[in-house]
Amino acid sequence: MTYSPLLKQEKLFTAGVVRNSSVDILPPSDVMETLTGVSEVQTVILDPWYNKGVGGVRDDYHDCLAQIIRAACRISQHVFVWGFPEILAYQIPLIPSEFSLVSWLTWYYKNCPSVIRGWRSAQNTCLHLASKDAAIYPENFLNKEQINRWNSGKMRFIPGPPSVIEAPLNIGFVGRQEQTGHPAQKPLAVIEPLVLMSTREQDVVLDPMCGSGTTGEVCLRLNRNAIMCDESEDYLSITKARMDAYQEIKHAV
Repeated sequence: MTYSPLLKQEKLFTAGVVRNSSVDILPPSDVMETLTGVSEVQTVILDPWYNKGVGGVRDDYHDCLAQIIRAACRISQHVFVWGFPEILAYQIPLIPSEFSLVSWLTWYYKNCPSVIRGWRSAQNTCLHLASKDAAIYPENFLNKEQINRWNSGKMRFIPGPPSVIEAPLNIGFVGRQEQTGHPAQKPLAVIEPLVLMSTREQDVVLDPMCGSGTTGEVCLRLNRNAIMCDESEDYLSITKARMDAYQEIKHAV
């Protein structure tokens, strides 16, 4: 795969290299501009506003999200879309014909501090979409013993990870070492399985709504390349600081 991250934009800066993997951070840009300005990548991770609370509400949200998903499918083999289940359910009939729904993933967390009267939300949904010929890599989840058994022919199939990812929200004292101040930051633990299932080392992952840069740190940890962008200059500053801090830790070890 040719890695040519920028077609219409100039590189803002590149985070330091860890085992030949890098994170390219683009200037602030709308998600559609980013998706039409970046060349082919292996995986796109979309984490849009959820049309409630932070990010505001718009009447054409479902059509807007469908357009974003179609644009992501044009440049990648795998697309992951985050949202609440009652919102993403509308997207199932709108999946591009050349793509299919690989899995309806659930992020389960117990520590939601919701003050809403009634059911307290304890889940987020992520749709895993993939082109018909896209490869998946459940072998990336095997431990050393399982790898040895597989290579020796003693395993009949590769057991993939569960479709429910259990990890607490990064709030209060939970996940303090990861917290950046972003209002909707996802833990590393919920992004890592997406990258592992859809990529090999040195593949390229695009996150055009990167928020605090969780995808970028996951890619550095797993020896993948990442392209990061967001329409918020403040969030991109958080992402840059986070990448720099991770590099300093790695280089100090």
